[in-house]
Parts: sequence; C-alpha cells; structure tokens
Amino acid sequence: MSDVLTLAKQIIRQEAATLESVAVQIDHRFLQAVYRILFCKGNVIVCGIGKAGLIGQKLAATFASTGTPAHFIHPAEAIHGDLGRIGGNDIAVILSLSGETEEITQILPPIKKSGIPIIALTATELSTLGRNADIVLPLGHITEAAPLRLAPSCSTAAMLALGDALALTASERRRFKDSDFAVFHPGGALGKKLSIVDDYLRTLEKCRVAPQEETIRDVFMRRGIQGRRSGAVLLIDKQQKLTGIFTDSDLARLFERHNEHLLDEPIQKIMTANPISVKQGTRMLEAVAVMGEKRISELPVVDTAGCPVGLIDITDVVAAFPEMSSVDGDADNTLPSVKFPSQRNLIMTA
Repeated sequence: MSDVLTLAKQIIRQEAATLESVAVQIDHRFLQAVYRILFCKGNVIVCGIGKAGLIGQKLAATFASTGTPAHFIHPAEAIHGDLGRIGGNDIAVILSLSGETEEITQILPPIKKSGIPIIALTATELSTLGRNADIVLPLGHITEAAPLRLAPSCSTAAMLALGDALALTASERRRFKDSDFAVFHPGGALGKKLSIVDDYLRTLEKCRVAPQEETIRDVFMRRGIQGRRSGAVLLIDKQQKLTGIFTDSDLARLFERHNEHLLDEPIQKIMTANPISVKQGTRMLEAVAVMGEKRISELPVVDTAGCPVGLIDITDVVAAFPEMSSVDGDADNTLPSVKFPSQRNLIMTA
C-alpha cells in the first residue's frame, strides 16, 4: 500500500515539475500569441488528436466561456470536410507534443493555404508543426509520468496549463468581467452563484404595494393580490419611492398587543421606515447574505431612483437555493455562515 501512495505522489510531483519547467519557458512568443487572439475577428479553432485532442476540447470550451469565441475541430474530421468550418478571420491553436502526428501534419497545408495564423503548442520549433506555425509555444522535452513513461500525463498537463494561461490571459486583457461570465453560465451551481436578484424577485404585480398614507385596514382589504401572498407590504410615497415595509408578523403583533385601534391609522406610523433593500443587478449571493446577516425574511429590490421593482421572499430563496439554507463559508462560497431567519422582518414596537 505504501508503494502505491509513493508512486501517486511521485506522479503528481513529476507533473508539477513539468508545469514549472513550462512556466520558465514562457517568453515574448506567448505575448504575441495573446495579442493575435485578442485581435482575431473570427474564432479560435482548437485542434488536436488523442489525449491532446481531449485537452483541446477543454481549452476550446475555456476560450468560449471567457470571452473568446472558439470551437474544436477534430483533425480526422477536418480532412473529410470540416475544414469548411474554418473562416478567413479565424486563428488556429494546434496541440501536438511531437508535432509529427499524421492527422495533424495532413491539415497543415490547407490551413496554411487559407492564410489564417497558426499557434502551436508543441515540444519544439523543429517539428513539422513547429516549422509551419506562425507562433510556437514550446513545451520542451517532456518525460511522461509512471514507470512506463508512455501514457500522456505530464505532456497533457503542460498543454492544459499553457492553454489555460493563454485563454485566461486573453480574457483578462479583454477586461472580461464576472457579469460577462454570468451570461455564459446561467445553469447549475455556478449559474446560481452568478445570478442576480432580477432573476428571482417577485415582480410588483405579485407584491402588495400601497401608499404610506393608507390605513392598515384599507391596505389589507383593498390591496389583495392573485396567487401566493408574500409576507410583506411595500409602502411608497407620492414619488413612488420605497419608504417602508409592513409584514404579516407586524399585523399579528397588533392583535397580540390589543392595539386594534391602530388598524385605522396611516400605515406609515407603524411601518418599518427606510427598510433594508438592494438594487437591481445585485447578486443573489449578496442578497441572501444580507437576509442572513440582518435576519429578515423579505428583501425589497429597488431601481436607481429608489422605487421598488419587486421583492425577494425567503420562501423563494429556500426553493431556489436549498443548499444555502445553512451554509458555512468556504473558499468557493462567499456566504459567511448564512442561517435563514424566521418569518419576520424587523422587531418593532407598536
């Protein structure tokens, strides 16, 4: 068993050493490659075969998701018609350690004839791929890991790291922002982390909204809504700006304290004035963090003028983000120990 663990550590350390060697070799050619990609008016065409092809598919996806239009072409399919997918404004990124793989060398003449630039991730400029490339990002001499030294391991790790560096550096130079990233990642856990309150709020037609001058009785008798109720009323002034919030719990507390006479008083006398709110475009993670920190169940969403556009209700948050009902912050999640509150907004004294 100890031999197995020793070998595993040896393989990982060998791959790490290979990555360090590749990092040392990065020079002005990498800068040239980044700017070729930045000024490309078409797509980045990534090409490779075998394990290098699998790395190429991942790199094409990374380019595409970080602001650089890209797609992968298999070299065997390319020589049977897929070369037609390459446009005159494209740029090719070709992966091959040896630079002599037959399927790769076969596609070089037609790509060169098309006039598009070629960036090669290969061991040396002396290979067929290296000689035909406009820019070579050398991987250097690489010895594969494990006793046989045959299975692509250190070489594919190097291609992946160098390709990621190329894609992410180009993305940074484009000033690609997290909001741009969110556009390309609407689904899954990552999509939820990048989503904004606009995607989850209850719009005004699904909320109870009333002028702050109305009495509590009138608000609840005249301001009914269709469908599932939220637990709060949004109060506005004559300029339609949010001035307060009144919750079902506040109403219940009136009866508990035998203050029924307040039902015919303007709701602004009892509402929570200047309630906590967030603006349109706020990330859901930030909104949930606010709800947890302030221990509130309803969070108004306002526009830049301070007018309400909707409401984030705790029940909707729990339904959409069940994994956030109890979160201990970690490196991948900026939520610091969020615990959802009870159905209550702010403690008031009526």
